[in-house]
Formats: sequence, structure tokens, C-alpha cells
Amino acid sequence: MDAIALLKADHKTVEALFRRFELAGRNAKKLKRSLVNRMVRELAIHAAIEEQVFYPAVRAKAEKLVDPILEALEEHHVVKWLLNELEGLAPDAERFEAKVKVLIENVRTHVAEEEKELFPQVRKAFTPAELREMAEMLTLAKRTAPTRPHPRAPDTPPSNLVAGAVSAVLDMGKDAVQSARHKVEGFTSRRAKSSGKRRGGKRAAQRPQGNGMTPTPGAEPHYVM
Repeated sequence: MDAIALLKADHKTVEALFRRFELAGRNAKKLKRSLVNRMVRELAIHAAIEEQVFYPAVRAKAEKLVDPILEALEEHHVVKWLLNELEGLAPDAERFEAKVKVLIENVRTHVAEEEKELFPQVRKAFTPAELREMAEMLTLAKRTAPTRPHPRAPDTPPSNLVAGAVSAVLDMGKDAVQSARHKVEGFTSRRAKSSGKRRGGKRAAQRPQGNGMTPTPGAEPHYVM
């Protein structure tokens, strides 16, 4: 796999999340929140590796592509602000759906420009071996990339490399806290369901047995043979 194929694979991953969100029902709040969380992570990592590896390499190799790269960086900037706002927005908030829709529109436009205009020119400027080497660098960058958007952080080297490393550490801490919270919530939910089942079983066991008929006072008991 070369660098362009790797970045296109990222684009497909994000597009799949977009489609799932668009197909989700109006009341599928929990699913939509989960999908947006994944969008935030995927897009934050993708933007970081492009800014740390791909864009600087292209600017250094092909001077005529500087302007498209600068436009792409500005598009990243807009998307990161949307992601930052969506991180803390409840799925039942009035603007949640609208904000996700604007995010999807912006990312789709950005992806179309990259794949139809930028990537073909990059493929002409680099040899196959160079693109494969760049893919290895992108893969390594993914391992230490921030997992959340940082719109105020620098997006060009060398400042973004330092800021990215710090942000990645902070994001790891936030991710760990979020993961632990989800586990606790899941455990609490399962325990509540289990407790409800036990209480229901106990009530059933306490119900009177037999035909449920109460004999009339003074009457002879009636036995069913």
C-alpha cells in the first residue's frame, strides 16, 4: 500500500460512518452519539497524519501544490472546530443533527478535492517507492497521533510535531477515562437488569399456588379429585 491508497482507505472508513449516521432513525440517539465519537477519532487522527507527514512532504517535493495544501489546511481547521464542538454536544441538543450534517458536507467536499485534484498530481510528483515509504511514515504517525481535535494547535512543522505529541498524551488520558466510565455504566446497567430479574422471580415465587380460589367462610372445603 502506498500513501495515497492509505489516505483513501481512511476516507472510506469515515464515509461509512457518515452513511450509517444518515440511515439511523430519528430517535437513534445513542447510536448517533457513538457514530459521532468514532468520526471524531478517525478524523482527528487522519488530519494529524496528513499535517505531520503528507502535506509537508508534498510541499517540499512540488512547489506548484503549495496553494492546494494551504487550502486543505484551512479545510482541516474548519472541520476540527466542528469536531471540537460536537465532542461535548448531547445527541438530543437542538443543533446536534445540523452540526453533524455540516461536518459531513465539509469533509465530503474536502475528500472530493483531494482525490480528484490533489492525489493525481501527487502521484505524478512522487515515485512509487517514495509513496510506499511515505505510507510507512503515515502508519507510524497514526500510532502516536492525537485522537481528538485541537483546532488551536499549530498545523505545520515543526510546531505541530511537538504540539501533536503533547496532545496525543492528553488524549490518551481522556480516552482512558471515557473508556472506564463506559465500562462502569455498562456494569451498572447489567447489574440493574439482573437485580430486576431476581426481584421479579422472587415475587413470582411468593404468589399463592393452586387454583387461586379463596373458600367462603363457613363453607365446606371443595376438593378437586
